Amino acid sequence: MSAITVLAIGGNSLIRSKDRSSFADQLATTAETCRHIADIAAAGHEVVVTHGNGPQVGFLLIRSHLARNRLPEIPLDACNAQTQAEIGYMIQQSLDNEFRRRGIAKPVVTLVTQVVVDAADPAFQNPSKPIGPFYTKGEAAKLERELGWVLREDAGRGFRRLVPSPRPVDVVEKPEVESLLRAGAVVVACGGGGIPVVRNEEDLKGVAAVIDKDLASSLLAGEIGAERLVISTAVEQVYLNYGQANQTALGCVSAREMKSYLDARQFPSGSMGPKVEAALDFLERGGKEVVITDPDHLADALAGKAGTHILS
Repeated sequence: MSAITVLAIGGNSLIRSKDRSSFADQLATTAETCRHIADIAAAGHEVVVTHGNGPQVGFLLIRSHLARNRLPEIPLDACNAQTQAEIGYMIQQSLDNEFRRRGIAKPVVTLVTQVVVDAADPAFQNPSKPIGPFYTKGEAAKLERELGWVLREDAGRGFRRLVPSPRPVDVVEKPEVESLLRAGAVVVACGGGGIPVVRNEEDLKGVAAVIDKDLASSLLAGEIGAERLVISTAVEQVYLNYGQANQTALGCVSAREMKSYLDARQFPSGSMGPKVEAALDFLERGGKEVVITDPDHLADALAGKAGTHILS
């Protein structure tokens, strides 16, 4: 089997703007992204695609809220499962169509994936990830009382639910990912960071939490022995002093150098920070290279002509 590349794409990258967020719009954007994924597969890489699902889960939670007087609210772990399947379907269909046009005989399979988190993770005592719609003060009080949710006011716009964001520790379906790769498939897995589950003795149980999709991608890449992790984001390269007059693009850097920039707080926790953390985590697990770039430069980045390359 050829070297494995894990490609992590953001859920936000499937939505170009607020007025282009319908399923049809997302499918069209996915088709564009899949042309770049096909380039990677055509170059001889075995590919696992992971993806975010933040906006899509938000849409589902809003629909659930609007229908709450007729149907039960949808649990967060079920929202993750539903959006994994929905986005996976878009990627499967788009990539299969692209392969067919190029004469590439390669199956594409979506695997709804559970990711184990530690029930003792401190994140469960400090919910910090805002999700879903805005509620009034009265609605928030009722939800806290009836469902046990944690809600906090968000910049004067209303109250939003906060959930934990624990670190991933194990990918339940890792053997199935490996089996599908050996069969020659492109595998779509760990959507939205995976469905967060805890182990209760031998049983699995879903929990209301959100796993960072780049950390989950890093974990999966390390567990399946991937050579390369590619993180697709909104910018072509990682920058020092981003947005300032002296911003500097990073081309090829060592993991040690990148760690020093992270420690110097060059990368905010709300944007590039988690991606750099995931990159360093993957390299510590034995990975050889992490590439960070935008969708349009994926093929050039893998050819060494674009993007930021972090080497072990």
